[in-house]
Amino acid sequence: MANQQFPAFDWDKVTKKGIGGGYSATEKAELEKLYGETFSPIEEKDVVEALVVGVTDREVLLNIGFKSDGIVSRSEFRDLPDLKVGDKVEVFIEKQEDALGQLVISRKKARILTAWSKIEKALETDIIVDALIKRRTKGGLIVDIYGIEAFLPGSQIDVKPIRDFDVFVGKRMEVKVVKINHTNDNVVVSHKVLIEKDLESQRQQILTNLEKGQVLEGVVKNITNFGVFIDLGGVDGLLHITDISWGRVNHPNEVLNLDDKIKVVVLDFDDEKKRISLGMKQLEAHPWDSLAQNLEVGSKVSGKIVNIADYGAFLELKPGVEGLIHVSEMSWSQHLRNPSDFLQIGDEISAVVLTLDKEERKMSLGIKQLTEDPWTKQDLLAKYAIGTKHTGTVRNLTNFGLFLELEEGIDGLVHVSDLSWTKKIKHPSDFVKIGDTLEVVVLELDVENRRLALSHKHIEENPWDTFESVFEVGSVHDASIISKSDKTVVLELPYGIEGTVALKGINKEDGTVAEVGEKLKFEVIEFNKDEKKIVLSHSKTWEAPSEEPAEKKKSSAKADKVKLPEAEKSTLGDISALAALKDQLVNEEAASKKKATKKKSDEE
Repeated sequence: MANQQFPAFDWDKVTKKGIGGGYSATEKAELEKLYGETFSPIEEKDVVEALVVGVTDREVLLNIGFKSDGIVSRSEFRDLPDLKVGDKVEVFIEKQEDALGQLVISRKKARILTAWSKIEKALETDIIVDALIKRRTKGGLIVDIYGIEAFLPGSQIDVKPIRDFDVFVGKRMEVKVVKINHTNDNVVVSHKVLIEKDLESQRQQILTNLEKGQVLEGVVKNITNFGVFIDLGGVDGLLHITDISWGRVNHPNEVLNLDDKIKVVVLDFDDEKKRISLGMKQLEAHPWDSLAQNLEVGSKVSGKIVNIADYGAFLELKPGVEGLIHVSEMSWSQHLRNPSDFLQIGDEISAVVLTLDKEERKMSLGIKQLTEDPWTKQDLLAKYAIGTKHTGTVRNLTNFGLFLELEEGIDGLVHVSDLSWTKKIKHPSDFVKIGDTLEVVVLELDVENRRLALSHKHIEENPWDTFESVFEVGSVHDASIISKSDKTVVLELPYGIEGTVALKGINKEDGTVAEVGEKLKFEVIEFNKDEKKIVLSHSKTWEAPSEEPAEKKKSSAKADKVKLPEAEKSTLGDISALAALKDQLVNEEAASKKKATKKKSDEE
C-alpha cells in the first residue's frame, strides 16, 4: 500500500463543502475504482496473512490489505513474546464490519484452524510431529502440537513400561498422530510407534542369529510372580522363576529388580511364536556337584527350613541343595502330626542323612535319629514291667479301644473292655476324648514288636467279687431307669453299675409302666459274675407268689408221675384222702433215697 502510485491530487477542487465535494460523479467513480484496486479480496471465515503495523501492551494492530485495519488482543500472542512491527502472522476473519464498521479478526482461531489442518495432514501422510510435553495426567501425558493439546498414553511413551511420567514434563518429544476424534476434538499421539520401527530391524537380526546356549545381556523389563521378562534389545524373553537360581526363590523380586542388567542363556525359542526361554542359574555350576565327597547315609548335616508341606519339610543345606524331612522322621511317636508342630520356615537345625542319590540329586533326612529310640533304652523292661502304673495322653480313638502315649515314641493300647469294671462302654469316645490324661496298668509288654497292652480298670480291684454277695438273687435294690429299647431296659444300680430289665418287668402295681428317669425298687432275678450281668424286675416286688416253694414244687412234680389207683383218684377231693396220699409219697421218696445210699455204699 505504501508503494502504490496514485494520480496527482488537485487541491483546487476542494471546496468548503468538504473533501470530494468538487468532483463529478464520473471522477468519483474513477477514484473509487482506483481505491478499490488497492484492497485484497477477503471472505469471512478465511485465514489470511496479516502485517503487524502497531504493538502496544494491550493490543496489536494488523493490516490485512482491507479498507480498515484490525485490532487483536495482545494475549493472543503469548507464544510470540518478541513480536514487533513488520512481522507477519495469520489471522481468522470473523467479520468484515461489525456494528461500528470495524474489521473483526482473531489470531487464536486462525491458529486452531491451521493446527487442525496440519494435524489431519500429519495423520494422513504419517509424518513425524515435534511435541512439547506440558503436563502429566491420569494414564499418560498432555502434549502440545501446533498449539493443540493432544493425549500421549503411558503405554505409547516407550516400548518398556514407564513408572515415572514426571521426568518427561517440559521436554520435547517426536510423536506420530494415531487417532483424531472430531466429535470431542481429541487427538491421540504415540512415541512408541517410532521406537518400534527402529527396533523391528534389531528384532529380526536377533531372531535370525539366535541359538540355544547363546549367552546374551538384557535388561529386566517386567517382574511377575511366575518370572521375569528380559528386554534383549528389541525382543523380549521370559526368565522363569525356577531358572533364576539353583536355590529356592519364592518371588523373583527377591533376586532381581526392574532395570537390572543381567546375563542370561538361551534355553529354547520358537521362531513362529517368537517366544524365548531364558535361564540365569545355568550360567553357574550346579551346587550338587560341589557337595563334600564324604557325604553319605548317616552323615550329620545342618541347614535352614525353606518350605513346609503337609507331608514334611525341606531343609536347605546350601542354595540348590535340599533334603526332605518326612513327618514320620521328625519324632519317634507313632502318631503323625502336622510338620508345623515341629518346625517353622527359617529354623536352622541339624539332621541325619537317611537316603542319598547324587545322580538324581535327591536326599531324605531325619531329625528323630538325633535322639535315642525310646524302645531301645536299657531301662525299658523295668520301667514298663507288667503291673506297673503309668499316666499317659489319649492320642487316638478306634472302635476297639484307644492309643495312649506314655512318652514320646512309647504308645500303648487300652482295649475298650479294659476301661471300666462296671460300665458297658460301646466306644472309647463315650469314656474319654483325645488329649485327656488316663491312668493305666501294664498288662503286656512286647519289645520286639513295640507293643504295650494297657488297662485302666485294673487301677482298681475287680468289684464284682463283692457285688456277688451284694446283689444276690431275690435281693431288692433301689435303681433308676436310664434308657429303654424295644426289648430291654437299662438301670443304674448302687455303686455305679448297670442292670437290665425285660420290658414286662417295669410294669407298676397301679397298671402303669415305669419311664426313663424314675427310681423304683427292683428285685434281682439273675446274677452272672463272669459276664458281669445282673437281671432285675420291678414287677416281682409287688406281684403275689404264683409258684410253690422249690421243694414243694419238686415233690408235686414227682407226685404227678405216680400212677394212682382208680379208687384213690375219686377221693382226691376229700381232704383226708389228700393227706394220706401226701404221706404215701413222702414215704416212697424216703425209701428211694435210702436205697440209693445203700447202693452207693456197696459200690465203695
